[in-house]
Parts: sequence; structure tokens; C-alpha cells
Amino acid sequence: MTNHQGQSRRTSYHSPTLGIYSMVNNQDGPMYTLDEALVAVGFGKFQGFVLIYAGLGSISEAMEVMILSFIGESVKSKWNLSSTQESLITTVVFAGMLIGAYSWGVISDKYGRRTGLLSVALVTSGAGLLSAFSPNYIILIILRFLVGVGLGGGPVYTSWFLEFVPVPNRGVWMVVFSTFWTVGTIMEASLGWLIMPRLGWRWLVALSSVPAFAALLFYGLTAESPRYLCINGQTTEALNIMRRVAEVNQKELPAGYLIPESKIELDGESDRRVDSNLLAPSAKEVVFSNSGFSTVLILLSSKLRRTTLLLWVLFFGNAFSYYGIILLTSKLSDGKNQCNSSTLQLFNSKNKDNTLYINVFVTSLAELPGIILSALIVDRIGRKLSMVSMFVLGCGLLMPLVVHQNGILTTGLLFGARMFIIGTFTIAYIYAPEIYPTSVRATGVGIASSVGRVGGMISPLAAVKLVIDCHQAAAVLLFAGVMLLSGLSVLLLPLETKGRKLSDTVTASTPATSA
Repeated sequence: MTNHQGQSRRTSYHSPTLGIYSMVNNQDGPMYTLDEALVAVGFGKFQGFVLIYAGLGSISEAMEVMILSFIGESVKSKWNLSSTQESLITTVVFAGMLIGAYSWGVISDKYGRRTGLLSVALVTSGAGLLSAFSPNYIILIILRFLVGVGLGGGPVYTSWFLEFVPVPNRGVWMVVFSTFWTVGTIMEASLGWLIMPRLGWRWLVALSSVPAFAALLFYGLTAESPRYLCINGQTTEALNIMRRVAEVNQKELPAGYLIPESKIELDGESDRRVDSNLLAPSAKEVVFSNSGFSTVLILLSSKLRRTTLLLWVLFFGNAFSYYGIILLTSKLSDGKNQCNSSTLQLFNSKNKDNTLYINVFVTSLAELPGIILSALIVDRIGRKLSMVSMFVLGCGLLMPLVVHQNGILTTGLLFGARMFIIGTFTIAYIYAPEIYPTSVRATGVGIASSVGRVGGMISPLAAVKLVIDCHQAAAVLLFAGVMLLSGLSVLLLPLETKGRKLSDTVTASTPATSA
């Protein structure tokens, strides 16, 4: 088959990238891709703003999640709630995040990253502030559910930031981005310590919504992802944004025409090895269209099924373990844990309240060395080996808690376990958007995040129930087992993404034809 025949066969399919194929093919002179343009302009002031704005979203999510460690008992006392009703305050947030992570991913992939950013900021800030004025338990549950829906937009921030980052040292910059989550947890622990004993839970809820309002306030300064624009045939708009990036960074774009990566892929100019077909389609493949529910089918297609399912296990295990360690910190915070016939009394004195805030604050600080460790190893030994190593080490630190330990040793072990689990969490959020193509990136990461939210919903029930019923050993073994299972899923993932360029399109092999 001749090149002309092959091109004719390929362009008979509908795709945004094919709409610009013939236009680019007729241009004379040098051409460059978006990845080459990003490398030329480097990581400068423009990406610095993108990092800070996306970081606001991460801080907001961390604070709204961490608040669940503090307000439950106060709300329970105010409205005479049962333990089940108290647990529901946490569960509905994760239920909302499950729905939001998928929904915002679809919206972001279909209507643009900026649309997703605006929607997430509106829902999170509005529902978060209104929660502080809840007149009764039912209204609080509804509003916290809506907060969860907004918080599900975390993967939109991740994808948007990733698409502005040059390939060199991409892993390090994604780890830096993850630091904002840690900043949020430390801020919330500090606020809880300062605000709860003096002003109560309503003030803490109101102040925790400030980062989401800041994201809404500065939304007008954001730019659409040029990679998103390229795959949707808006190359001119993408070029205009890249010119702004170059101007702010005081750099020069390469000479010639900006062309989508998909054009090169379709033209057969960037042939890949067989083991990298997932990230870079070959010339004999055709681009899927992306709309609505079809995106889910693409994620479960033969090319992506293994990766998608293993990522779901990884995200479930990460969230289950991470939130489990946080809740173990609050439930084991006094170092005594004397069980009686009804319940474990952890909040029956001001001294124990202070112990809770101090230990949550100290274990939140554990995320800083975890982030630093991730930055040091992620671009050296790779994403997969980094995650496996930290899962094993974190599991090892949990095991001594199978038997009762004194308060200092318990806090130290949980400090170390949380350091490693935030490392795996951080690198998973680097790996997932790197392995998914632009056309399904936000949705793919969003659904994986949704599965993680299921782990987050189940984890409080397991941690609280087992420890309150004096089954500390069972709780610890459960979390350790889930961490080992997550490490195994990482080993089975098909690709290492360190140093690989981002792909723009998902492909499927065309029917075989005769020569």
C-alpha cells in the first residue's frame, strides 16, 4: 500500500486531530511539537503561576479532607448524634468525591481544563462556606456531600499543571506540586489546634474554605492547556498561549510551525517500540473520538484495560491506607487505648483533645520528608520502583503496632508510615496522568481517583470500628495487607513513564489489509 493510500485510509475516520492534518501537511519550513516548544521555553515564571494556582486546589482538598479528623466529635455532641451518624459526615464527603472525580474529568476532557477549574472552584467554595452555617444535621450532610463533589476535581488541577511542564525533570516538578497537599494538611492541623478549643467547629469549617475562594478569585488569570487545544484542532489558540509563555519566561519558541504530536504519530514519523504502544501510537493506528461514556469504554479497551484496572487497585490501596493511618493517629493518640464494654473514650478531656491535635500535627509534618524523598528518587530510580519501595517500608513500620505500644513509639511509627504512604500517593498522581493520553487524561485519572475515594469511604469504617472494638491488631494487619497488595499492582503495571513524552491520543489497530 502506498503512503497516499495509507493517508487516505486514515483520514476517513472522524477525529479533531485529523481535521488539521492536511493543513499542517501543506505547510513548508521547519515544524516543532508542543513538547519541543515547552522544552524551549523551559519552566519559568508562567509555570510558576500555574503551579501556585493548581496548588491552591490541592491545599483546598487537603484542608477539607483533614477537617474530618476534628469536627466529628463536636458535631456529634451538639446534635446528639449516634456513632453511625458521625461516621456519615466523613462518608458523604468521599461519596461526593467519587462522583465529582469522574464528572469533572469528563467535563474537563470535553469542554476544556478551564471549564473544569471554574466549576470545581465554584462548588467547593460555595458548599464549603455554607457548611459553616448549617442549621441542622441533614443540611450539613447535604452540603458536605457537595463539598466532596467539588473536591473530586483534584485530578483536573493535576492534569492542567502537568500539561504545562516540560519533559525534563517533570517528575520533580510534579512532586513539588504535591507539596501543596502537605501544606494543606499542616495548615488544617494548625487551624484545628488553634480554632476548635476557642471558637468551635463552625469557624474551622468557614476558614477551611478560604483556599477554594482564592482559586475562584484568581481564575480569570488562568490559561487553557495548549495540549488540550492542540488535540481539538485549535492549534492557533495553542500557539498564542505558547507565545505568552515564552514572553513571560523571556524565552524564544523554536523557528517554524507548531504541529500537534498526533500529526507526527499519524504520519508515521515517530515509530515506537512494541512495548511503548500505549503512550505513542504507530502509523497504522486510528484515533478514537472522545465524548461522554465512550471515554470509559476507551479506558477499558484492550490497549488500556490492564493499566486502568491496576491503577484502580493502586489508588484504592493508597487512599485506604493513607486515610486509615490518619484515623489511626486520632484513635490511638493518647497512647492508652483502654477498651471498655461500650466505646473507646478518646475525647473525654481537654488533655486528650490537645494530644489529638498535637499528634495529628506531628504526623502531618511527616509528609514533608515523604515529599522530599519522592523528589529525590522519582527521576532517578523511576516511578514504579519508588512506589514499591515505599509501600514495603511503610508496611514494615505499621507491623509493630499489631501489639500495643506506648504513645511516643506509636506516634513515631505512624509518622514513618505516613511519610512513606504520602510518597506513594504523590508518585501515583505523577504516574497516572503521564501514562494516559491527553484525550482521556483527566477522565482516566478522575475515575482512578474515584476508586480511591471508595477506599477513603471504607477506611474510616474499618479503622474506627476495629479499634473501638479493641481489634487494633486486625486494623493494623488490614492496612498492611492493603499496602502490600498495592505494591504488587505497581509491579504488574506495564510501563515505566520516567522520561517519556506525553501522548495526546488513544488508538486502536485498524483491520489488517493486504499488501
